[in-house]
Amino acid sequence: MNLSDKRIVVTGGAGFLGKHVLKKLEALHCKHLFVPRSRDFDLRKEADIVHMLQTFAPDIIIHLAAVVGGIGANQKNPGKFFYDNLMMGTQLMEQARLFGVEKFVAIGTICSYPKFAPVPFQEEDLWNGYPEETNAPYGLAKKMMLVQSQAYREQYGFNSIFLLPVNLYGPHDNFDLETSHVIPAIIRKCLEAKEQHKDEIVLWGTGNVTREFIYVEDAARAIVLATQHYNSSDPVNIGSGEEMTIRELAETIQKLCGYEGRIVWDASKPDGQPRRKLATDKAKAAFGFTATTPLISGLQQTIDWYRQHRRDEGVKAP
Repeated sequence: MNLSDKRIVVTGGAGFLGKHVLKKLEALHCKHLFVPRSRDFDLRKEADIVHMLQTFAPDIIIHLAAVVGGIGANQKNPGKFFYDNLMMGTQLMEQARLFGVEKFVAIGTICSYPKFAPVPFQEEDLWNGYPEETNAPYGLAKKMMLVQSQAYREQYGFNSIFLLPVNLYGPHDNFDLETSHVIPAIIRKCLEAKEQHKDEIVLWGTGNVTREFIYVEDAARAIVLATQHYNSSDPVNIGSGEEMTIRELAETIQKLCGYEGRIVWDASKPDGQPRRKLATDKAKAAFGFTATTPLISGLQQTIDWYRQHRRDEGVKAP
């Protein structure tokens, strides 16, 4: 699919991932890009979705908008995370179908996988168990878009695809400690501890669980490639294939930040899912995607961006 002349709505386009997806689309000379802002279009409300579709008349919708957060935010807001994500996805896809949108790109989450899925996670294992409890409401709400996508293709011939990105990180990430994910939280804690000459930082859990991460620019490239080349409702993992423990991750970030204090692990806090690593061969076969940013390089770019961002905000940085 040649995207350059398509009218493309990117929900969540002003957010972390959305900024990078828009940049990739602009590099392809896409002339008609639209970002519905929540102040103008509440995507939980059917009337606002209809208004948005009438306003922008999209050929393609890339649905990135989501209510997200780390383990703590998921624990505090399970009802909100379930309802908001479910209503946005379900109603947006239905109205897109009614409106005659050519293609709908749904972005799921690795949190949809069963808690004890065999490693590496294969797309076929998505339904073989219940997700990890702390983020199950969010994961299940997003997974309903997969069910809807497959049902709509079967009944209506609606062209929708469903992608499952692993944990993202990179420039423009959320560094608010109340809602952030693990990488920006550790970066902020290390830089602030260094600046304030603190002897230690405290991190959640044991540090023994594993995670896989993908640099946000790689994820954005995958989404655009899938938009161009993939036309099946079978789910596809988007990852780097690189697994490491949270302890190893924290020590790596600590070194890159130049922080020499201790890391204290608060084992009274939840670890979340025991292991996370995706099988990534399907994305390569289906639309030619392979992640190319090594974790060390991506972490350094993220740290550098955050340091500069703090300066821009007038906050003293290390």
